[in-house]
Amino acid sequence: MSTTQSERLRELLEPLVTSQGLDLEEIDVASVGRRRVLRVVVDSDTGADLDRVADVSRALSAKLDETDAMGAGEYTLEVGTPGAERALTEHRHYVRALDRLVRFQLREGGELVARILGVDEEGLDLEVPGVKGRRPTTRRLAFPDVDKARVQVEFNRKNKNDDAVNADNAANAENEEEA
Repeated sequence: MSTTQSERLRELLEPLVTSQGLDLEEIDVASVGRRRVLRVVVDSDTGADLDRVADVSRALSAKLDETDAMGAGEYTLEVGTPGAERALTEHRHYVRALDRLVRFQLREGGELVARILGVDEEGLDLEVPGVKGRRPTTRRLAFPDVDKARVQVEFNRKNKNDDAVNADNAANAENEEEA
């Protein structure tokens, strides 16, 4: 039997979130002054847009209203998604972060920033960016070697298709000059 309020809430709410096609990632109950705040984080392989989050929020609110899971006091329900710099703690998180840049804290110390190229049951295939004009290298990282991992926000990331578009534009410019 569940002992903590968060565990009881997870047992109550997870089936409802799953029925909406989402994963229940996190539940947090915090005190803010005299009120309590229940934060629920949801996600899916295809993401959770605002409409899906609103739908699950209404469903969770109705379920909580019909039970005494939060007790008699007032509380605020906040439902959201993990955010851009999410921590990667489950296998599905790594799969969802495919092709993203991630900062890894390694178990034996040290840090690694690399792009996830592939994920399987044992670990990750990574592309480590080159330094000082050198080419990127690939590396295999086993899950047991990872202490923490967090997605990094990239503001200036070059799109994979940019190279192809630039090559096409250059070829078109050459053809126009020849004509």
